[in-house]
Amino acid sequence: MADYATLLRERVVLTCRSVDRIFLQAYVPKLQSVGLVCRFLRWQRHFFIPSSAAFGKIGDDYVAKVHKFAAENDIPVVYFDKEKKKRKEKISKEEVARPYLEAAAKKGGEGRVAMLGIAQEKASVWRSWKAKGQEKARHPHMEWGRQMAMVNHFYWYVWDPEWGAAFIKTNAYGPFPVWLWLNGHSWAQRQLDKAGIAYQALDNGFLSCEDPRALQRICDRLGPGAVKSFFWRWQARLPSPFTRADLRAGYVYELAFRQFEVSDTRVFDHPTAGRGFFEGLIRDHLDVGRPGLVSLVFGRRVDKRTPGRFETRVVTKGVEPEVTCYYRSSRIKQYFKEHHALRTETVICDTHDFGAGRRVDQANWRALRSVGDAANQRLCDAQAQDARPAPDVVTFNEVTRPSTTSDGLHAPGLRFGDARVMAVLSAVLGFVHCLVGFTNAQLVERAGPLLEDLSYSSRQATYDLRRLKRKGVITRVPDTHRYELTAFGRRIATWFTKAHGRVLTPGLAWTDPTLPADIASRSQLALTWRAFDRAVDEFIAAQMVAAPPLRPAAATARSSSRAPTRRSAHPRAA
Repeated sequence: MADYATLLRERVVLTCRSVDRIFLQAYVPKLQSVGLVCRFLRWQRHFFIPSSAAFGKIGDDYVAKVHKFAAENDIPVVYFDKEKKKRKEKISKEEVARPYLEAAAKKGGEGRVAMLGIAQEKASVWRSWKAKGQEKARHPHMEWGRQMAMVNHFYWYVWDPEWGAAFIKTNAYGPFPVWLWLNGHSWAQRQLDKAGIAYQALDNGFLSCEDPRALQRICDRLGPGAVKSFFWRWQARLPSPFTRADLRAGYVYELAFRQFEVSDTRVFDHPTAGRGFFEGLIRDHLDVGRPGLVSLVFGRRVDKRTPGRFETRVVTKGVEPEVTCYYRSSRIKQYFKEHHALRTETVICDTHDFGAGRRVDQANWRALRSVGDAANQRLCDAQAQDARPAPDVVTFNEVTRPSTTSDGLHAPGLRFGDARVMAVLSAVLGFVHCLVGFTNAQLVERAGPLLEDLSYSSRQATYDLRRLKRKGVITRVPDTHRYELTAFGRRIATWFTKAHGRVLTPGLAWTDPTLPADIASRSQLALTWRAFDRAVDEFIAAQMVAAPPLRPAAATARSSSRAPTRRSAHPRAA
């Protein structure tokens, strides 16, 4: 069977890189501090005493507007808590809303609200209380703070002509945040329909398209403008806790990223090709892609103060495998989608993890899209480079023996099997370094535990980084103190690690002559090696017995110095 790098290169019939799921939060900047909240209640809404009771009155008016809007537009209302009790099982809100959204999609038109879902959920709200010593005052001074409270949330499941199925989530208490869920693949499908380009859809993706280049151009065109257009289009139609006077006074929503997914979908020409890819991928990377080296993929520094978990896991749901790597609050996930496509998804849950802002604008959108595309591509490239890493004899000699670089610098050899060399190559190989590389300190942190004496120092790491760089295994990131594996370096590091960890180390263990016979009998290698060892011993012993006895060297010398006599030549005369 072809290696999985060949499958990824030759058996893929469609590649689509796109923004996938988008989860945003809309907030009012003028309601994000105590002073601004009091100013809104006192001067904008004219409440004599700014308090949480005033927010309660605004919220009650908003709830009344919601129910009136649903009744006037004949919108189905579903209470999720009651639905859960009725079914007596845990269900997702999307499952409940799916039939309503499908019915709205069939009707088409300019967009409609398919369903209104209501649920009580926790939210961070503004709360006030009487200041200490003001309990009996007629006009007490109020203290304010953010607290978690159970409030009603309204899920507006809508079908939009530009985005397809989506939902908008609101609640009835200050500061009145709004959440949006959108899907980039659904947006691309609507654009293909408008352009008259035929395609075959996967669940949240594409199986085929008559014009793949046009599909990619459409996916690349998606930006924050389309998102803001959707938000304000529906904000004008749905009930709002803010009046027109509030909007004119500047109480306007801003959008912020809560979750941003970038996907890379590669459709195989046959399901067996995709299955073969995953079998080879998982077999090769359970030990090479070390869980502690997640920074290879995300390219960000990980130290003791970095929050979150950093691991790689392989999950099998039924018969479908899934590989997931975590970095802080973000992750990259790879799975076999609907038996046809390799789906790689980078899910960014905190934009600050990658130096981007949370506000939805063109600069942050491009930065997050670049991070996602780079992570997906680097992961696929690293996997392809790991598939067939074995070097030729000339390359192997150049790496393992001392050499001289093109500019005359001495490059010490990387001896195969040397404990320090193997620890360093194993430490730099993990997928966790794919985005921004690794530093001297990170090399010390990861290579030290792989050495038995645990004495690996920063000075030794400096020497190793220098010889890795001169051998072409790594390259320095410009204007930084970080290093990245080259394509050549990844092949060398992968082959060294695989050959040492999977062939040399277990092979020597099975050929150990002190290994008990009952354990050796479990391995064909051990049995064959012992049979070969016995055969060699028997051959040597047989050759030594069959050889004529050796005479002492002195006697041989004396006999050779004498001339043969006639008597000694004729035994009869003797």
